Amino acid sequence: MTGGSLGLRTGSYGSLHLGQNGVLQTQNSFIVRKPSRMSLSGSREKERFLHLIWRYLGRRKVGMLILAVFALLAFLTGFITVHKEEASESSGPYIAQTIQNKKNSGVNTVTVCGDINNEPPPIPLPFAPAVVTVSSSSLEHPCRHFQVPPPPPGDRRRIGPRPCPVCYLPVDQAIARMPSSPSTSPVLRHLNYFREENPIKTERHGGSDFGGFPSLKQRNESFNIKESMTVHCGFAKGCRPGYQTGFDIDDADLRELEQFHGVIVASAIFGNYDIIQQPKNISEIAKKSVPFFMFVDEETDAYMKNSSGLDSSKMVGLWRIVVVRNIPYTDPRRNGKVPKLLLHRLFPHVRYSIWIDGKLQLVVDPYQILERFLWRQNATFAISRHYRRFDVFEEAEANKAGGKYDNASINYQVEFYKKEGLTPYSVAKLPITSDVPEGCVIIKEHTPITNLFTCLWFNEVDRFTSRDQLSFSTVRDRIMAKVDWGINMFMDCERRNFVIQAYHRDLLEQMVPPAGVTSLPPPAKENTALVKSDMAGRTPVKKNPIRRGKERKSGSRRHRKVVIGSRDNISAR
Repeated sequence: MTGGSLGLRTGSYGSLHLGQNGVLQTQNSFIVRKPSRMSLSGSREKERFLHLIWRYLGRRKVGMLILAVFALLAFLTGFITVHKEEASESSGPYIAQTIQNKKNSGVNTVTVCGDINNEPPPIPLPFAPAVVTVSSSSLEHPCRHFQVPPPPPGDRRRIGPRPCPVCYLPVDQAIARMPSSPSTSPVLRHLNYFREENPIKTERHGGSDFGGFPSLKQRNESFNIKESMTVHCGFAKGCRPGYQTGFDIDDADLRELEQFHGVIVASAIFGNYDIIQQPKNISEIAKKSVPFFMFVDEETDAYMKNSSGLDSSKMVGLWRIVVVRNIPYTDPRRNGKVPKLLLHRLFPHVRYSIWIDGKLQLVVDPYQILERFLWRQNATFAISRHYRRFDVFEEAEANKAGGKYDNASINYQVEFYKKEGLTPYSVAKLPITSDVPEGCVIIKEHTPITNLFTCLWFNEVDRFTSRDQLSFSTVRDRIMAKVDWGINMFMDCERRNFVIQAYHRDLLEQMVPPAGVTSLPPPAKENTALVKSDMAGRTPVKKNPIRRGKERKSGSRRHRKVVIGSRDNISAR
C-alpha cells in the first residue's frame, strides 16, 4: 500500500513514504539533502529524534487529531477577528458614525446615532389566549354594530364635557387580536438621529442644548420623507438617551428601559406639579406583562419619599418611579414633553406605548385600549381631539386668554405657520376631523413613521412654544402630504371613558375646603346663644347654620370634581 489517510506529503526536507508494515520510513535522499556540519554522534542523535517524530506523525489517529486542533484554532482566530471588527463599529446597541461636517473650525462635531428600533423583533403574546385568534375578515367584530348613544339631557349640576360609552373587548380577546408582526411604515424604513457634541445656535429662533439647533433648512428637509432619514430628536449630546444627555437617568433604570416590552404605560410629574394617580381595573395579565413607568425630577422624588412611602424598591403601587437628573428646561411642563413625545428614544425596544399626563388616572386595561383605538382601526397612532376647539387660531386665542404662555411667542408661532400655509379648520379638510388634539393621552405603535412624527413634533415644541396643540396639525399635515399615513383622532368623550382627570396640585392647594367638610358643626347651645345675643337683626349670624348646610352640600360635589375632575375648562394643562 503506497498511501494512507495522509497520502504523500512533500516538504522542504524531502518526501516520506509509508512502508509495508505501516511504519513511516525515510528515503536516502533525506540524508543526502541534509548534509551535516556537526559531529557524527550529533548527526545520529538528530536522525533518531526526527525518525521518532515522523513515526508518531504517521499514525492515522494522531494525524487526525492534529488536523482537528488546527481547524479549531483557525475557527477561533476567525471568530475573534470578526468580533473585534463588529465591536469597533458599535458601542453597545447604539451606532454612532462621524460625519465630516464641522462648524466653526471643528468646535461642533456632528455624528449620527442609528435607530436600533427600525425593525423591532416580533414580541410574543403575554400568554396563550383561550380564544382562537382569527382575522377580522373571517369573523365579525363583537363591537361592529355598537353605536354611541345620544348625550344625556342637560343638568345644571354637571356642566362641561362628559365621558361616553365605549365598546371594549374582554382582555383575553383583546390580546388575541394583537398583530403578530409590526405594522408597515410607509416609505420610511431607517430613522437616525443627529448627535452634536457642542450644539451651536446659528439662527435667532428655535432649538436648545438638549434638542440641538436645527436650521430652518434642516427643518424643511426633515419633512421630505425618504427611505432613510437623519433628523434632530432630542438628546443631542449623546447616542444613549438618558446617559449624559441633559435628561440623565440612573444606570439601573436605563437597563430596565432598554429591555424588550410588548406594551408599556408611561407618565411624568415634574416640579411636584401633580399627585400620582393609581391605575384601576387593570387585569392580572397586564399587571404582570405591562410595566408602568413614572418619570419624576428630584423635587418630586423628594416629596414622594416623604408622602407616598417611596423607598429603595422604586415602586408606588403599579408605578415604577424613574428619577431624572439634570433636567434640560426650567419649565416643568416643557420637561414633561421629553418623555411624552420621545418615548421611542427612551424605550428603544418597545412595540406599543400609552402615554397619559400625570394628572390622569387610568381606569381601563391597556390591552383593551390598544385594541379599541389602534388594532381595531388599523392605526399606528391615536389621540383624542379637543372637546370644544377644532381650529389652531381659536386654540391660540384660548391659550393667550388663559395665560398659558407668553402672548408674543404664541403670536409669532401662529404667524409663522400662517405664512407656511396654515388655514382655519373647515369641513373642506374632511376626513380630517380636527386640527387641535387633547394631547394628554397618546396611543402609539413604535414604527419609523410614528417615531418621525413625534420627533418633528418635539422639534416644533423646542423651537416655538411648549403648547403642543399649536404645532400638532402642522407636523401631521406635512407628513401626510408626503406619505399615505394618518392618525386616529377619536372623540374626547371616549378618552374620558378610560382616564379620569384631576386638578393640578397648585389648583388643589388654592381651593379652600368648605367649612362643613373640614369641621364639625358647633354645639346646639352655642348656636342658640349666638342667635339670642344678636337680637338686633343681624341676619347673617342668624342664618349662618343654614348657609353652612348649603356649603356642605356644595362642597361634597366639589370634592367629587377634584377626584374625578371632568372639567377641562377649569383644569390647567
